[in-house]
Amino acid sequence: MKGTVKFRIDGREVEAARGMTVLEAALANGIYIPNLCFREGIEPFGGCRLCLVENNEGRLVTACETPAEDGSEFISESERINRIRRTTLSLIIADHSRDCLACPASGDCRLQELSSYLNVSDGDLERLRPELSGIDVDESNPFFLRNHDKCILCGICVRVCRGLGAEAVDFAYRGHDTRIATFMDRDILDSSCVSCGECVEACPVGALLPRTERPSTEVRTVCPYCGAGCEIYLGVRGNRVVSSRGVPDSPVNQGRLCVKGRFALKFVNSPERLKKPLIKVDGEFVEVEWDEAISVVAERLSEYTGEEFAAVASAKCTNEENYLLQKFTRAVMGSGNIDHCARLCHAPSLTGLRMSLGSGAMTNSISELGAAGCILAVGTNPTETHPVTSYRVIRALRSRARLVVVDPRKTRLSELADIHLQNRPGSDIPLLMAMCRFILEEGLHDSEFIDSRTEKFEDFRDAVMALDLDEVERITGVNVKDIRRAAIMYASNSPASIIYSMGITQHVNGTGNVLALSNLALLTGNIGIKSAGINPLRGQNNVQGACDMGALPDLLPGYQGIGEAAGKFSEKWGSPIPPAGLTLPEMFDAARDGKIRCMYIMGENPLLSEPDIERTREALEGLEFLVVQDICLTETAELADVVLPAASFAEKDGTFTNTERRVQLLRKALDAPGDALPDWQIISMIAGRMGREDFDYESASRIFDEIRELVPSYAGISHERLKSGGIQWPCTSEEDAGTGYLHSEEFPTPTGRASFLLPDYQFRGVPEEYPLVLVTGRNLYQYHTRSMTARVEELESFSDHEELLMNPADASSMGIREGDTVEVTSERGSLRVRAGVTDEVMEGVVFMTFHFADAPANVLTGGDRDPFSGMPGLKFTPVRVCRVQLR
Repeated sequence: MKGTVKFRIDGREVEAARGMTVLEAALANGIYIPNLCFREGIEPFGGCRLCLVENNEGRLVTACETPAEDGSEFISESERINRIRRTTLSLIIADHSRDCLACPASGDCRLQELSSYLNVSDGDLERLRPELSGIDVDESNPFFLRNHDKCILCGICVRVCRGLGAEAVDFAYRGHDTRIATFMDRDILDSSCVSCGECVEACPVGALLPRTERPSTEVRTVCPYCGAGCEIYLGVRGNRVVSSRGVPDSPVNQGRLCVKGRFALKFVNSPERLKKPLIKVDGEFVEVEWDEAISVVAERLSEYTGEEFAAVASAKCTNEENYLLQKFTRAVMGSGNIDHCARLCHAPSLTGLRMSLGSGAMTNSISELGAAGCILAVGTNPTETHPVTSYRVIRALRSRARLVVVDPRKTRLSELADIHLQNRPGSDIPLLMAMCRFILEEGLHDSEFIDSRTEKFEDFRDAVMALDLDEVERITGVNVKDIRRAAIMYASNSPASIIYSMGITQHVNGTGNVLALSNLALLTGNIGIKSAGINPLRGQNNVQGACDMGALPDLLPGYQGIGEAAGKFSEKWGSPIPPAGLTLPEMFDAARDGKIRCMYIMGENPLLSEPDIERTREALEGLEFLVVQDICLTETAELADVVLPAASFAEKDGTFTNTERRVQLLRKALDAPGDALPDWQIISMIAGRMGREDFDYESASRIFDEIRELVPSYAGISHERLKSGGIQWPCTSEEDAGTGYLHSEEFPTPTGRASFLLPDYQFRGVPEEYPLVLVTGRNLYQYHTRSMTARVEELESFSDHEELLMNPADASSMGIREGDTVEVTSERGSLRVRAGVTDEVMEGVVFMTFHFADAPANVLTGGDRDPFSGMPGLKFTPVRVCRVQLR
């Protein structure tokens, strides 16, 4: 059979996939060969010597390093082999702490397992007992412990860490003193370790132990953090979340997790969780029962017209809940004013890619990145914001892929890049258009693809060839020779994949930035094939799903236009479909003007996440009636008239759709605290109290049945099918396995062709009074407005305050030193924050996250918006900075 080999182990013929080692082939065929340092998915090491087998020449070889070949023969079990194994294992155990009964790893320790299998006795150890190292246990990390006396030097942690790009630990010292150590043998907290816990999960003994309780049960579900959509086994004990581990056979993450996905899910247990509905009486919240809360909300909402009402959906809630809220908004309230946080992250992706390709979704799959010939990463920092996706990029680099990074900041990814184009914020369009010009000049464009599958190429070519390259260099701050090198690298290493995030979209020309990326992919034919495409990395876990479900003011579920699809939805819902409504920023504008008088906010915290916070506060405080539905009392909820307690991701069933269009099943693992309920049940109760009988759903799966009836791309998906694994839309029938990559045959446009579109661009300078450009973003250890991560106190060890990162040259010119308090001022406001001095940011640029309420970066941001998508310019805010003289 093609792709397989046949050979013999202990006289038994076995078949294995070509490329497998003898150990992998044996284990795949149910033949046990003792091993300690082997772990599936990482490079073999051959260090423990326990997997020795005898080949047909009589030589002993390590099975983990020996390839399985046709016709070869091996003996895995003999007295000679087992004598060597026992001696080897005895030496390992002799240098290992033997308090096994007191060890938390007892019962889940490969060393114990092997000792039993090979019958190693105390007598075997008596003559070998040395003095142990006596090195103190490293307790610096809040999530796990390191105990050198239990380490067996298998090197699994070293290889796992290297494979993920962190390289925080390695073998140190020599001979008897050899041990696993960090650089300079510092505590793990002071190293480059990112606390992903992969080494802890992989450790075969008790040398690395999580500071968690063992669960009594585990439930397979989906991580609630970034858009990667990692599958997890959520560990529950009693009615508490105690652990999390990755699902090894998940096509998304293959068992890998980041620090938040593995260790930061205990926010579910927070004592700050909302347990009963709250109604504000004389400025103070009073707990009430559900019946009273629902009556008050239904009665008050009935007082407002559709034009006076607006709803904010949530990328942290399920597809079913977002579908229901937009249905409630349109069918019950008669309003088109429904939007969610995608307006502030990937609205330009939806708009730009729909304009050029006919679909606004990620074109390819996360797993395909591993086989890319080149990856162009623009305006994205996945090692911080999408860590598990960054592992795929790093795997591609290990397979000799090339990497080009375009980013004003230095990041871990830029350190790994072949080329880092450190351009000025807001200058992506001229840089990308110059890349297109150089590809044309070098003859590296795909003429056949352009002729057969695109249109409007001639106008695009003429405009690109007319670029003033001196002007490009002046605007971007990047030498055009480097831009040429990057263009050649991208165009010469097919398949080439583009990944990008909010460094591209959060601009007043965000749609133009996306169009520029689309042009680049179309020019080289890197669309409609595996491991290529244009791949926006969604920021929150269900941004893609919330868009799919029609939580948008101008599109119905499935991106169906209000004009052409209104009849279908009106017939199903029994209500007329209102015209397109206001975007998220426009809602707050209208609230300040008194036009929006009532808002319903589900699972979002705009008082921190919206640009121009003071104007947002003014809008919220000016409302006549505000309902907030959330799991904790957020800054926004504090302003509400009614607060409704919602269930977290761990306490309900439903679906999330990740960044690669994969719909995955969320499963309930425990009961919600107090009287908290899933968001969909709360919406259903309000609609029912307002006289609607069609909101009486029995379960989330019944809501999904309605979704698949109305949304063609979801038609073949059901909760029942998802029990066997996630499915990528479009999936149009139950026989359809889903779609790994889009546009393989034609584009969903009227002509079936993609369009080259010229992006508008105007250079934005900075005024004299605000000479620096503020860029905002996120960090690895916090998430969004910290409504979840603030309830995981261990994360404070890594990130417990805001900093303004400044280039050393800028800081020096202003007399600012590391740790100084500075005042940052823009046209919209000012704040005080601690300064951090680093060359991660280029001269003229400063950086802050928007996580912390005591130094809210969005006090400073706002102003102009992208005319096509409504995106505010969050990645380009002119500011001035001065040192604060503290007394």
